[in-house]
Amino acid sequence: MNPNDDLPPAMPDPVLPAAAPESAAAPAKPVAAPGYEAVLAQFAREYMQDRRSERRWRTFIRMFWLALLVFAAWALFAQQHHHPSATSTPHTALVEVRGEIAADTEASAELLLSALKQAFEDPGSQAVVLRINSPGGSPVQAGIVYDELKRLKAKHDKKVYAVVEEMCASGAYYIAAGADEIYVDKASVVGSIGVLMDGFGFTGLMGKLGVERRLMTAGENKAMLDPFSAVNPRQQAYAQAMLDQIHQQFITVVREGRGKRLRETPDIFSGLFWNGEQAVKLGLADATGNLDYVAREIVKAEEVVDYTPRDNVAERLAKRFGAAMGEGAIKAVRQLPALH
Repeated sequence: MNPNDDLPPAMPDPVLPAAAPESAAAPAKPVAAPGYEAVLAQFAREYMQDRRSERRWRTFIRMFWLALLVFAAWALFAQQHHHPSATSTPHTALVEVRGEIAADTEASAELLLSALKQAFEDPGSQAVVLRINSPGGSPVQAGIVYDELKRLKAKHDKKVYAVVEEMCASGAYYIAAGADEIYVDKASVVGSIGVLMDGFGFTGLMGKLGVERRLMTAGENKAMLDPFSAVNPRQQAYAQAMLDQIHQQFITVVREGRGKRLRETPDIFSGLFWNGEQAVKLGLADATGNLDYVAREIVKAEEVVDYTPRDNVAERLAKRFGAAMGEGAIKAVRQLPALH
């Protein structure tokens, strides 16, 4: 028997927790990466530079638009107050008739009358030349120019010559008939002594599409020649009579202007047009010749002074600026929140 059997079993030695590493005893302090402060400083400098650059650009753009606005105002003022300076040197006065003859165009009665008055009133102008390149246009505008041309001729006792370039048709020939003589190129297009009123009729198409025209008027002729309604024979006859009257006015002007030089044929007032060579044979023109020829050989004043109102570079920029401002205003309005 073992004497140690009555003794209680020995207790195991307590296991103490292992000591934590010294580095885990307390949270580590962040260590700044090398150059961190330098990066922040560089970022701050670049940010401030960007802000300054942005402010400079904003200021520059504002100043640019302000300068452009002042420039546009100056150009418009110059356009309204620009007149060719009068000269006592003998010269041939030139007034251009270009493009469509209508209100608000370069060949409007307003602009042409202003130029003609200056040309006639200049003591140095020996005669006035209308250089024409126009397909015609409004009979009203052409009639105003023709009447004023006759008045100025009588008042200042100066000759007027028309020089045709590519085209002198319809309303343009109406004006040319007021000249004392008409000169053309042999290939110029001259004539078209007639009047037209054009339009379209959509009644058949509307019927095929099943579209119903709903028109209300006060006055039985208020919708006269409406393209969406059937033709009314009585109204059509009325419109034709009006065109015939205007045509007769045109014929009277040509007969008065050309006199015995005009060789009338059945087609002369039919709206046909001819080249310059044929126009001379028919008496619609007097001879072939250009501006230099007329100034040198006919007027005997080779120097040519142009009285035609023209847009200069400043005026064109001003108009474009005005259009751009209008477009910008429309866009700004469209971006406003809508009320519902």
